[in-house]
Amino acid sequence: MKKNSRTEEPSFELDFERRSRCGFPEFIYGEGKSLSQLEQICDRMLARGEDVLISRLAPETASRICEIRKDSEYDQTARILRIGRNWKKRKIPGLIYIASAGTTDLPVALEAKLTAEFCGCRTELASDIGVAGIHRTLSKLDCMRRADVVIAVAGMEGALPSVIGGLVACPVIAVPTSVGYGSSMNGIAALLAMLNSCASGICVVNIDNGFGAACAAIRILNSKKTKGGD
Repeated sequence: MKKNSRTEEPSFELDFERRSRCGFPEFIYGEGKSLSQLEQICDRMLARGEDVLISRLAPETASRICEIRKDSEYDQTARILRIGRNWKKRKIPGLIYIASAGTTDLPVALEAKLTAEFCGCRTELASDIGVAGIHRTLSKLDCMRRADVVIAVAGMEGALPSVIGGLVACPVIAVPTSVGYGSSMNGIAALLAMLNSCASGICVVNIDNGFGAACAAIRILNSKKTKGGD
C-alpha cells in the first residue's frame, strides 16, 4: 500500500458569532500553529470583515505574516500580531489600568494591554511599580482609583494585587507571572498567594495569562455599558 506522505491541513471551525455572545471576537492562539494554518485562518476571518488578533506568536512567524499582510502590527514583547484597521475605530466606555510589578512582568502586562485595545478599550499601563518599593505603588494610587478595572500583574511572591485590592473600589484582576527564583515554582507561588489574598473580591487568572485578564476586564466594561453605567 502506498502511503501518502502529505499531511492534510485540518479544517477550521471559526466562531464568527462570538462578538455578539461575549462582547469580543474570536482570537487566534498562535503557539503550535503552522504558518499555513495561520494564513488560512486569517484569510477566512478577513474575508468576513473581521480583524485578526494572534497571541503567543513567534517573531519569525510574525515576520512572514507581516510580509504578506501590510496592515499588520506585531509587538515582539507581547508576542501579539494584530491585522486590520477596524479595531482602531471601536470604543468601549471606561478605563482599564494595568499595573505591572516589575519590568520582567512587562510581556504579560502588554499582552493584556494590546488585547484590550484591540477590543476598543482605553488602557493605561504603569510598569515597575511593585511592592518592593511601596512608594512606587502608592504614587499611582490616584490613577488606579480613576479606573473601572485594574489588572495587577506580578511574579515573585505575587503581593501587588493584594495591596491594590485593599486600596481601590473597582474590580481587580490578578495575573501571576512565572517570574522569580526557584521556590516561585514558575509562578505557582504567586498564583497561590493571589488565590489566598486577604483583600476580598480579587479575581485571579492563570499564570502569565495577560490575554485572559484582558478578556475578563472587557466583560466587566461591557456589563457596565449594557446596564447604562458611566
